[in-house]
Amino acid sequence: MFCPNGSLIDIWVNKTSECFVETTVAGTLAVYMILFGTAQCSMYRKYSTPLSQAAIPQSRLYYVQMIITFLLPLLAVAKFFIDIHINQKGVVYGYQAVYMLVMILVFPLSAKLILMERNSLLPSMPARGHGLILLIFWILVFISENVAFITMKKDDWSIKLNNLHGQIEFGFFVGNYILSFLLLILGVKAPGIMTARDYFSLHNSTDLFLDSDRVEETSTWNNMIRKVKMIAPFIWPKKSIALQLRVVACILLVIAGRVANVYVPLYSAKIVDSLTAVPLVFRWDLIFTYIGIKFLQGGLGMGFLNNFRSYLWIRVQQYTKREVEVSLFRHLHNLSLKWHLSRKTGEVLRIMDRGTDSTNSLLSFLLFSIGPTIIDIIVAVIFFLSYFNWMMGTVVFITMVLYIALTIIITEWRTKFQRRMNIADNNMEARSVDSMLNFETVKYYGAEEYEVHAYKDAIIEYQNEEFKTQVSLAILNTVQNVIVCIGLLAGSLLSVHFVVDLKELTVGDYVLFTVYIIQLYGPLNYFGTFYRAIQKNFIDMENMFDLMNIVPDVKDVPDAKDLVLINGQVEFRNVTFSYQPERIVLQNISFVVPPGKTLALVGPSGSGKSTIVRLLFRFFDVDSGSIIIDDQNIQQVTQTSLRKAIGVVPQDTVLFNNSIKFNINYGKVDSNDSEIMHSAMAAEIHERIMKFPDQYNTQVGERGLKLSGGEKQRVAIARTLLKAPAIVLLDEATSALDTKTERQIQAALDQVCANRTTIIVAHRLSTVIHADEILVLKDGEIYERGRHDDLIIRNGLYAEMWSEQRKSTSDIPTNEDSVAPATSTSETSSSKSHHHPHHV
Repeated sequence: MFCPNGSLIDIWVNKTSECFVETTVAGTLAVYMILFGTAQCSMYRKYSTPLSQAAIPQSRLYYVQMIITFLLPLLAVAKFFIDIHINQKGVVYGYQAVYMLVMILVFPLSAKLILMERNSLLPSMPARGHGLILLIFWILVFISENVAFITMKKDDWSIKLNNLHGQIEFGFFVGNYILSFLLLILGVKAPGIMTARDYFSLHNSTDLFLDSDRVEETSTWNNMIRKVKMIAPFIWPKKSIALQLRVVACILLVIAGRVANVYVPLYSAKIVDSLTAVPLVFRWDLIFTYIGIKFLQGGLGMGFLNNFRSYLWIRVQQYTKREVEVSLFRHLHNLSLKWHLSRKTGEVLRIMDRGTDSTNSLLSFLLFSIGPTIIDIIVAVIFFLSYFNWMMGTVVFITMVLYIALTIIITEWRTKFQRRMNIADNNMEARSVDSMLNFETVKYYGAEEYEVHAYKDAIIEYQNEEFKTQVSLAILNTVQNVIVCIGLLAGSLLSVHFVVDLKELTVGDYVLFTVYIIQLYGPLNYFGTFYRAIQKNFIDMENMFDLMNIVPDVKDVPDAKDLVLINGQVEFRNVTFSYQPERIVLQNISFVVPPGKTLALVGPSGSGKSTIVRLLFRFFDVDSGSIIIDDQNIQQVTQTSLRKAIGVVPQDTVLFNNSIKFNINYGKVDSNDSEIMHSAMAAEIHERIMKFPDQYNTQVGERGLKLSGGEKQRVAIARTLLKAPAIVLLDEATSALDTKTERQIQAALDQVCANRTTIIVAHRLSTVIHADEILVLKDGEIYERGRHDDLIIRNGLYAEMWSEQRKSTSDIPTNEDSVAPATSTSETSSSKSHHHPHHV
């Protein structure tokens, strides 16, 4: 016999009997692995790229996973023979043999898939843990063990602890349950499977693949646990008990909504049955209860519970968005100058917008859409199996499994289209922002039509990728609709058959089924939408996570202390620096700037002058040597205190798109109006500001373009004066100005440099002839050094540059008119270099 009390035809008579459950489990696992498991194996044999042993991570948990995979079918075999020889006295039932054979088949097949995923990569799914086929298989195995909790109390169930047979059965059940749970956990962790980090660390290595095929696409769920961990701190409001209570209340409201979803169809059935009962009774109590529950549930998520939950969640959502945006903004400001010089503003802004928006959307979808939908599906399957019969439950179960599996598979296939569309979107935004920022250059060259066509090409590229995304979405929606309609058709025909032909169900039961199934297919339809939305949010967050994972090149050392200024002496000791290993920019640079003295840096373009300024600000760290301020290595002090001690007037002054007052005040954000005005007077721009209609509230425009070059430079000087630094850097502060404007500004510069340690980077030698010491740089080394008069007498490179500038202009002033502050004579020396030139 197939079952203990019946033939093969009678297997379903007792619905959730042990025979029914084990046959259903065996059939489901067998069909699933035969269809999907063999298809996945075929894909690996045809399209996968073998990995070398060096690329495969070693893990003890991987071997534990394989042991459990083979231990589960061995337990099935052991249970089969123990049942025959001890419990059943030699009697063999068909369902036991089928169950054992299926376990012997599906688990070795899953082990084969594990080996394939460990040793090779598919072109479209690299380095992301185990594939969906295996993950769903392990979920089904674990669910099958949990079914026992539903049917364990039935009289014919074999697990009864009052006899030896039941105790043995219970021992096997506990063993299977623990092993299946461990297998699921290990499947999610994926030990021994190459992660994305392993993949990218070996990406440029010839040892990654046994052949050179390149992997192009990654799964959206790549490193999902790492991504969730990154956003987890932004979810729970640690600093606010009120917000924490809101989170808890929202979760309780979600649970209450799931309960309402069960009782709405139940009371619908009770009302219908009361209308068909004899004698008829007016059950107003059922109607009032039904309407009350329906009010809580609502329709399309518009019930009281959902609306109240949305109200409570507003503040939590705002907290999350605020924390993510502030954290990302702070991180971007902590990144090094090297990164900022290479980034595209428009692309970064788009990444920030999409990343922060997707964080909130992801949380809402996970907590209030996908989570409740999964709970509804599990509750529905259990309800149909227990309240109706196996056929109804099977229809619902198969429909949901197929729907979810195909949704995930097709959506994973769509990932590459969404990712490419995002890249095209970033390029389009970057192109437009770059064009707008260079508006004047476009006008200079009459390139308006060229820019328009370039932007149009970027839009067309984006729309091509958008078209592929939308077409693939239409395919997914069609597949989902077909599956749902087939399931609804099969369930409706069965329910009517049981009501009309078999008389096993009442009209109320039919209403219960239809109301519940339609109510269930609602969130099931949304499951595809939710999954796509979550996947899109993960894709949108990828670039944001990439930004947040960038490690600054320049960081404070642990326990770094604030810089303690004593006199403001600056010293470079044998400093060597290169932007790239093969390109040495500075080599063995040594000099000392005593407190209150002025050092000038001159030399041809690309000799390393501005690099010295950047190194002093610690925008970069030196390759070797050290930079000392008052006997303190700048790498051992905090960057904030270092930059607070230094003021700079750059060559190209870029102002914030705000008022003149704001831009001056930026030098000392806690200053008052009197201090701001005093700094403007010292910079000799106060009178000019007062002539503007809005005076200090005058808006300077983007990058300060509404002001002239001289006005912008004076604002920068006023800002530096307000900061009152001990060390001043003038990085070709007047080179972009004409000679007349330069002379007008020089008095303000003298104010900045007075009694301060000063380093001047100059192109016009006339601005540094009174410097205490002049360093002449060439090819990244100090070629000459000394005062102006001494360098002229030596008739070297400096004298040659001086002579060329005197020939090119008649505006070279005499020593009395020169602009670098004169202090005292310092010792001079000279050195020459014979190295090849390097350019900054």
